[in-house]
Amino acid sequence: MRLEGKVAIVTGGGSGFGEGIARKFVAEGAKVLIADRDAANGERAAAALGANARSLAVDVAKSADVTRMLDAAQDLFGGLHILVNNAGVAHAPQPLEGLPEDDFDRIVAVNIKAIYLAAAQVVPRFKQRKGGVILNMASTAGVSPRPRLTWYNASKGWVITATRSMAVELAPFGIRVVALNPVAGETPLLKTFMGEDTPEMRAKFLSTIPIGRFSTPEDLGNAACFLCSDEASMITGVAMEVDGGRCI
Repeated sequence: MRLEGKVAIVTGGGSGFGEGIARKFVAEGAKVLIADRDAANGERAAAALGANARSLAVDVAKSADVTRMLDAAQDLFGGLHILVNNAGVAHAPQPLEGLPEDDFDRIVAVNIKAIYLAAAQVVPRFKQRKGGVILNMASTAGVSPRPRLTWYNASKGWVITATRSMAVELAPFGIRVVALNPVAGETPLLKTFMGEDTPEMRAKFLSTIPIGRFSTPEDLGNAACFLCSDEASMITGVAMEVDGGRCI
């Protein structure tokens, strides 16, 4: 019960790593609002977790939706202690000069702008209550980028830098900001990263991970739980690699 009495929002919590984080948080005593653009996935994930989880259809790249999300956590659970900015999108592997502008704008909106919008509204609330934790989902792509994923890599590098800068600025207010760097995992984005989901392509990906497997939602849930708990009260500004050794 490391998160007993805590209220958390997990964006993109209807599937993949976000669902794993929401599941672990509830198991450790938190009340969780799953915010997902896919309403059906969000409702399914919340229903599986019982009374301590609720869902809300949210587009994290829209300021009005972010306001509605934060207000919902207050209305449903009486406050907010943890914000997990997990929602993210990728693009298929391709030459950097070939990515359509609309796809680039989508990467920026979901992977970058959404964190800005959330911070602009949650930081004043956390300052008022003199504490809180923001967890941003980055990636090994921001540390050790793969070819042909340049604009996705760049967005995750931005997340790591933003996390470190936010941590330094917000530490005097009792607010911790941390990030996770997963390697590719068994999530809906895996096929996007690989371009095609074949045994040969999976083997190629796995050959770069010393532990020999993909990240799982459970791996990310466990790491997020620790970083967002009071056990990590002296940890801020880190981007923890959950990657089976890939970035070594």
